[in-house]
Amino acid sequence: MPANKNVLAFVMAGGEGSRLHPLTANRCKPAVPFNGKHRIVDFVLSNLVNSEIYSIYALVQYKSQSLIEHVRQSWTMARFIPNHFITVVPPQMHNGKEWFRGTADAVYQNIHLIESFQPDIVAVFGADHIYRMDVRQMIDFHIKSNAHASVATLPVSLKECDQFGIVEIDDNHRITDFKEKPRSARPMPGSSNQALASMGNYIFNADVLLTALRRMHETGDTDFGKHILPSMVKSHKLVAYDFATNEIPGTEPYEEKAYWRDVGTIDAYFQPTSTPSAPSPSSA
Repeated sequence: MPANKNVLAFVMAGGEGSRLHPLTANRCKPAVPFNGKHRIVDFVLSNLVNSEIYSIYALVQYKSQSLIEHVRQSWTMARFIPNHFITVVPPQMHNGKEWFRGTADAVYQNIHLIESFQPDIVAVFGADHIYRMDVRQMIDFHIKSNAHASVATLPVSLKECDQFGIVEIDDNHRITDFKEKPRSARPMPGSSNQALASMGNYIFNADVLLTALRRMHETGDTDFGKHILPSMVKSHKLVAYDFATNEIPGTEPYEEKAYWRDVGTIDAYFQPTSTPSAPSPSSA
């Protein structure tokens, strides 16, 4: 990642996680324990910190106290690196008396954090999945593509397309269509039974994001997957980053590359499988 690019990250950690009840009876989904001592949120925080992205706001809402305490105890960072912080941000209601009404609205309600930080690039990542990722590689792809926004993608079965945002692309990875949880979808290039799904991880040029958020506020739109990205397809250059190309240093030959797991339901949460480690901040 070019050294002169200033990156600010927002982690969307406000998910209620109703499908994980009773595990979410007293905590939000990102605070649910996973793999022993870890919480689900640790995986995205680990990915960002180990990708040398140190300026992170975690936006919280539902039953957030457990998550707040966990971040305070486990992710306190040494201040020897400028702009090195992981800060939990609940709804501040700067722009009204509304709670966060969607992912884009959550960032809009904290638009002053972007304006004061003045980043070149803003990463907006979900906190709901188990995976390993070098985010710098996605940012490099975004910059080399001269994109306004980039969406991390991976193949999913056509039978599962109603659970994801589905994108269609041209030969240059440019997104030509974006539909949130469609009932049906066309197969992705090179496959007859898979579609290309959004992972809910986005990279934006900061100026493009600020304009989109202000326009969103005027139109009443609230969500990146449902409103912002689909509306930008025709007016901006959106590209799909192929998560399968992401290479993690130290991955053993027997380990699954491009590991990603959705644990949004009780069955998925308890399904036995190999799990990537979530390194502590001290190993970053």
